[in-house]
Amino acid sequence: MKYISLSLAALTFVATAAHAAPPMMSVAWTAQACDAWNKDATLTDGLGDKWIKNDAGRGYKIIKLYRTECGEATQTELKIVPKDGKAICVYGGAVQTPTMNYDVDYTMHATTERWDEMGAGEYGPMKAMMFGRLKFTGPKMEAMSVMGPFEAFLRLPGKIPGDKACPAK
Repeated sequence: MKYISLSLAALTFVATAAHAAPPMMSVAWTAQACDAWNKDATLTDGLGDKWIKNDAGRGYKIIKLYRTECGEATQTELKIVPKDGKAICVYGGAVQTPTMNYDVDYTMHATTERWDEMGAGEYGPMKAMMFGRLKFTGPKMEAMSVMGPFEAFLRLPGKIPGDKACPAK
């Protein structure tokens, strides 16, 4: 009986480890963020007009993300394209766009604590930017013109489970 209990405990541990959430802002987490983006009408519809059209003629926008304490080398990216009047995420994962055009693209980082706060809806993008809780490079005036969708974007860390360990570099 003792061996059965130990075996069951070991199986439970293995099963739990197999289903653990990926590190927040890792390649796997960012792929899930891309899927979540496409299921959120505030993002797809709210950014499907003027925002997505500001793409420098490339047909896409890039958003790079990372957790400050994990370092810039852990960045991941989302690629957003216009499709049927919507802003659709077509890729989430490892950085594929080495050169950013900050007239149209964005890089954002914050500490894990701040991403968690924004993800929980404790505050939105205006407060996050004003108080330096979210470090942001990109077209700030454009971001300010789409505060509702920007806030929905900042809530993604609260919707997608993520481990607090830093992603592998």
